Amino acid sequence: MRTKLKNINGLRKEFIGIFARFGSKTNFKGYPETTVLLQDVKCTGDSKINCDHLWFMLTKEFERVKLQEGDVVKFQARVKEYVKGYRGYREDVEYEHPVEQDYKLSYPTQVRLIRRDNGEKLRGKKNGKNNRLHIL
Repeated sequence: MRTKLKNINGLRKEFIGIFARFGSKTNFKGYPETTVLLQDVKCTGDSKINCDHLWFMLTKEFERVKLQEGDVVKFQARVKEYVKGYRGYREDVEYEHPVEQDYKLSYPTQVRLIRRDNGEKLRGKKNGKNNRLHIL
């Protein structure tokens, strides 16, 4: 369980994470959907890592940033609790994946690229409707 997220359950905060890779999962209709894996996620202004990894759906916000492996991203999200594990009727699977309460980040918005893997620090500068990134 992500106990550090438990302490801020229900709050919307700003987080920083390192993009690791894309993944995929099958939705409830059977279609594949792309996911985003962020590692070492922590609140901004906090030196301690809140969780070692989190999966997100590839939203338009993440797509817009054009993520590359190792990129550091900043975003806002709400901490929510959820139930994870197997909730079916097969006993052999039930013991391998017990049902437990955990915490996740939902509704990621304002996704911004902070640093590329090659060490370039980036800053967002708004010019009208365009959000262009400038190398510092």
